[in-house]
Amino acid sequence: MKVLHVIPSLSRADGGPTEALLLMERALRGQGLQVETATTDDAGPGQRNGKPLGEPLAENGATHWYFAKRTDFYKSAPGFARWISREARRFDLIHIHALFSFTSAAAARAARRAGVPYIVRPMGSLNAYGMTRHRPWLKRLSMRFIESSTLRHAAAVHFTSDAEAREARQWGVPLREVVIPLGVEDVPSPPPRTRDPSGASNALFLSRIDPKKNIEALLGAAAQLRGETPHLRWTLAGGGDAAYVARLQALAQELGVADRVAWLGHVAGEAKAHTLAQADLFVLPSFSENFGIAAAEALAAGLPCVLGEGVAIAQEVAAAGAGVAVAPDARSVAAGVRLIIGDARGHEAMAARARRLAAERFSAGAMGTALLALYSRILNETNEFPGSR
Repeated sequence: MKVLHVIPSLSRADGGPTEALLLMERALRGQGLQVETATTDDAGPGQRNGKPLGEPLAENGATHWYFAKRTDFYKSAPGFARWISREARRFDLIHIHALFSFTSAAAARAARRAGVPYIVRPMGSLNAYGMTRHRPWLKRLSMRFIESSTLRHAAAVHFTSDAEAREARQWGVPLREVVIPLGVEDVPSPPPRTRDPSGASNALFLSRIDPKKNIEALLGAAAQLRGETPHLRWTLAGGGDAAYVARLQALAQELGVADRVAWLGHVAGEAKAHTLAQADLFVLPSFSENFGIAAAEALAAGLPCVLGEGVAIAQEVAAAGAGVAVAPDARSVAAGVRLIIGDARGHEAMAARARRLAAERFSAGAMGTALLALYSRILNETNEFPGSR
């Protein structure tokens, strides 16, 4: 089976979306599929990755194709449109990641013309939070004339959580929804954690630095806990807009917690693994996350999680006893952190449940198996899915 993935960007600055796609490639290769990915040369606003354009590159065990983006907004890439119109027939199935993007619309149109079935993963773009921010009027217009058609003709719409699927139903577009959680790399079992005799704890935020992540509430929680938890430290790992990061650092100074907060910037590979290993709990108070890949990675590392209610897997994590779901305000975030760090024995049990939940629900192997089953079903039941060959 030959599958093409299409995504607007593979920039490391995008964090979770890029990591999820790369792991998806590896998981599908492990299932014996031939995998190619087409994207733009985006490397962040105004930046390009400098990779050869329109040529097949062997990366991550797959074949990658890069095309020049003409604009940051919508990431228009005429070269991609020409390529996909010629090449769509080479593939058994096309898996499109994101909506409200030039590459997504072009890929869906080319797939329909070629009679190739396609899947759409909205990546949270249909959530209320995303639809009401960043040009909401334009998104509604695009939803009416472009995205609704893309969704209706898709062989399946791939949501990564039940919560994401529920939010998407508000638009009333008839679609064939499938829920397959994202996976994370298997993490070797760490040595038993030794609690610092001084009571020191490290609360970790590891994600893209963006207003959606609600870091203001995290810093507010740090301020509220300052007096009662003198040994609590906060580590913020992730890249983001320099001006926004500077505003957050100024806020930490204003709240009197600058000496408690370490700003690591973007971390990856061994540095990321080390950062997870040094933490005692994970905090992600986001307003909205269609899945929460960073939270799943933290669970796999055995970290109890404090998650904003807008993180799609928050309720599942809370139900499994692997963390707590909290309202996206400083007081609630502080209460969640207090609950976890205040009980050493409970922390140990919660850490074990975190690893178990990640292994059972969010493993790369489980994701690869589920995707292969979905692809096979679509290809074997072409009469059920309009637009298939």
